[in-house]
Amino acid sequence: MNTKNIKAYGTDSAEADLKQFHIDRRSVTVNDVEIDILFCGVCHSDLHFARNDWGMTEYPVVPGHEIVGRVTNIGSGVTKHKVGDLVAIGCLVDSCRTCKSCKADLEQYCPEWVATYGGYDKHLDTTTHGGYSESIVGDKEFVLSVPENLDQAGIAPVLCAGITTWSPLRHWNVGKDSKVAVVGLGGLGHMAIKLADALGAHVTLFSRSPNKIKDGLALGADQVIISTDEAQMESVMGQFDLIIDTVPYAHDFNPYIGTLAVNGTLVVVGYLGPLDPMLVTVPMIMGRKAVAGSLIGGIAETQELLDFCGKHNITSDVEIINMQDINQAYERMLKSDVHYRFVIDMKSLKS
Repeated sequence: MNTKNIKAYGTDSAEADLKQFHIDRRSVTVNDVEIDILFCGVCHSDLHFARNDWGMTEYPVVPGHEIVGRVTNIGSGVTKHKVGDLVAIGCLVDSCRTCKSCKADLEQYCPEWVATYGGYDKHLDTTTHGGYSESIVGDKEFVLSVPENLDQAGIAPVLCAGITTWSPLRHWNVGKDSKVAVVGLGGLGHMAIKLADALGAHVTLFSRSPNKIKDGLALGADQVIISTDEAQMESVMGQFDLIIDTVPYAHDFNPYIGTLAVNGTLVVVGYLGPLDPMLVTVPMIMGRKAVAGSLIGGIAETQELLDFCGKHNITSDVEIINMQDINQAYERMLKSDVHYRFVIDMKSLKS
């Protein structure tokens, strides 16, 4: 297969900083869309993968799964997109397309789904490389349309942080009569508040820090509850239909379960790993309450989200950086020193 050699940013070991090198992209095939990358969001998963925190990274790795750009070339079988269109690629670039999950537009649960980076590239028989690069070639079925009215940098994190919170909001049928709480105010949490508010829900932010009250209310929360304040926690017992827990590290879920209404669900979208402390099941059994998990969203659901954002003019709050500043950005992410998502201006790589 013919290829094109392009600039990218990545690393060849868990201990090394990211640096510029070159990678190969396949030439456009009949069902492909070639995209000139304008912006790429920076996700916590990028950092974890680059540093092999999950023990599955194959090097070299080029992170980035929040990709926004313009179409520069299409294959003969592509009709949905044309050259010049504003488009996006999120967290996945392929799936088996035949399993039960794929047929239900839940490609993110396909046993053979292919991640935008760190997956298997069947075309080049290598690992997939992500959006920290000049361009990308994607299958037409996994390329999304972006409304032109949206800020191009601000929409990038919607492809991960946005869809990760949108999917549970839709699955649990959140609407104008719903009471939703969000645990944690970061990249995921700030999108959960914006989206739940736009759906018409009554939104509460749980935070450990009083410093987050002003931001939480400005983003669309109706109230902010300080989770370390027993009196405040007691005041919301039994209230919430859905709690979206966005905290990315091990923490105690038990105080939040008590704030669920009967039949309520706490859905975990931020933390991967064993629970510490263990769940206390008594309030779950006594109120038919549930703890669940959720992973990004399928292609149709992600397109639905982008269209919803276009209608309501919703984007992420971002800080734009140059590609050459990615290592410093990773260190700042570890300190939660970003409001609320870094986005790379890819002009900085191309210059």
